[in-house]
Amino acid sequence: MPREFQRGHKARISDLTAGTDLYVGVQISAPGLTFDISCFGLDADERLSDDRYFVFFNQPKSPEESIQLLGAQAGDTESFRVTLDRIPPQIHKLSFTATIDGAGQMSQVGPGYLRIVAGGEEVARYAFDGSEFSTERAVMLGDIYLKDVWRFAAVGQGFDGGLEALLKNFGGEVLEEEAPAPAQAPQQPQTGGAPGFAPPIQAAAPPAAPTAPVPPQAPTPPPAPAPQPAAQGFAPPPGGHPPPPPRRRPPSVHAAPTIVAPLTPPPGGTVPPPPPAPAPYGHPRPAAAAVRPPAARPRRAPAARLRPADAPLRATASPHRRPATDSRRTARSPARPRPTAPRRPPPRRARAWPPRWTSSRRRRPASAGPRRTAS
Repeated sequence: MPREFQRGHKARISDLTAGTDLYVGVQISAPGLTFDISCFGLDADERLSDDRYFVFFNQPKSPEESIQLLGAQAGDTESFRVTLDRIPPQIHKLSFTATIDGAGQMSQVGPGYLRIVAGGEEVARYAFDGSEFSTERAVMLGDIYLKDVWRFAAVGQGFDGGLEALLKNFGGEVLEEEAPAPAQAPQQPQTGGAPGFAPPIQAAAPPAAPTAPVPPQAPTPPPAPAPQPAAQGFAPPPGGHPPPPPRRRPPSVHAAPTIVAPLTPPPGGTVPPPPPAPAPYGHPRPAAAAVRPPAARPRRAPAARLRPADAPLRATASPHRRPATDSRRTARSPARPRPTAPRRPPPRRARAWPPRWTSSRRRRPASAGPRRTAS
């Protein structure tokens, strides 16, 4: 009895059968709809990296014939033969899909299934119907993928865009048939430079066809003189006197060289010559010209302070001594007593210890003689 699968269920192929030559059959139908059933051989990133492993009605087998399209048989709409031992190592997944050819939706699909047969015995079946889908036009029914061992998974995932959306999901694209190009109209001759598609220039021009003689033409009258442009507002009137020569402007004051000199000479004397310019750095200073120094102003002797002969010496006050009476002090501002710091007591002398005489007996004077003892 085959093992029944629901959407999302997975199992190892080795748990279903010990064989590697599998028959995969798909049964799907709907009134008025046609289906295209295909198998995508994907790499480790689940991308269609090689178009030769896209097996469908126009490409019925893979290069090494590990995947083959068998057609309708035994009640199946489409069937495949998969030989797991012959699949190349770059292929990690086989995805079996069904798409609607034309208008329609997967919700119109009747009861169908995807089954796996090995050794003439059905070992797995995934049943589905239109109630599992809505507006999808393509669906992934089941996968046989490699994850340390070959496994089978019931997918049942739909796509609204049909086969094109399915191919984009796997990294492929639909190649549209190219329409025949319309006949091009003859090119009109162009003036100017020859275009890139023009024929090469001939070495000698072809002989011209004979034409009828041309009657002589009447002499052409000389061209009329061109009208002169109207005089502008800044042009002189025609026929007048020549314009006077331009008036010479006086030289500007700022253009004259600057002369260093006093504005007015000193009264009663001559202007002394300017001092010599300073010597450049590293050169000796030039000798200055002899300049007469100005006359020294005579100093007046100070008046002698004479003291009368009968005047006492105390009456003579020194001009540098300040008088005893301070003129800054008045009756309104009497002299304030000078603050004095409090007097500190003298420091107490430390008492010598131990005392000078350790015995309380009175010292015997030396003049008393030797001490007598009782015999």
